[in-house]
Amino acid sequence: MKTNSEIYNLTVNGETHQVRDSWVGESLLYVLRERLGLPGSKGACEQGECGSCTVIMDGQAVCSCLVMAATAIDSNIQTIESLSPNGVLTEVQNAFITEGGVQCGFCTPGLVVAIEHLLSQNSDPSELEIKEAISGNICRCTGYGRIFEAVETAISVRKANNR
Repeated sequence: MKTNSEIYNLTVNGETHQVRDSWVGESLLYVLRERLGLPGSKGACEQGECGSCTVIMDGQAVCSCLVMAATAIDSNIQTIESLSPNGVLTEVQNAFITEGGVQCGFCTPGLVVAIEHLLSQNSDPSELEIKEAISGNICRCTGYGRIFEAVETAISVRKANNR
């Protein structure tokens, strides 16, 4: 016997998804990964401290582990999967690969989403703005140097492509 189950719709990556048999207190992260089959956002701390679960919700970068999925019903949610729907990597994703910003890869989706969000708002951010944009994302492998190099490379590539 199922109790306290809910059915609602979420708009994720431009598509409406029906969430069935959900407990009203499930996190957006859990629903994205387990109910909708979108495993790109990672669950590490489950406390909003690491940023590995970063998604864009109504134009803001948020930790999906801190958002109750049922409260996101009228929201527009974008996950890492939305960045390259046809398998073509973005400049940020390519730069992470070429600059070695990807090591274990656990933090990478959250960092890429945060940086893509930053660059969508500001095409030429300062070093301080980059640091602020990823301040909620923890990487235990790279020491951030290669991540900052990847951001600078992505910015340069975008500038060259917009000539």
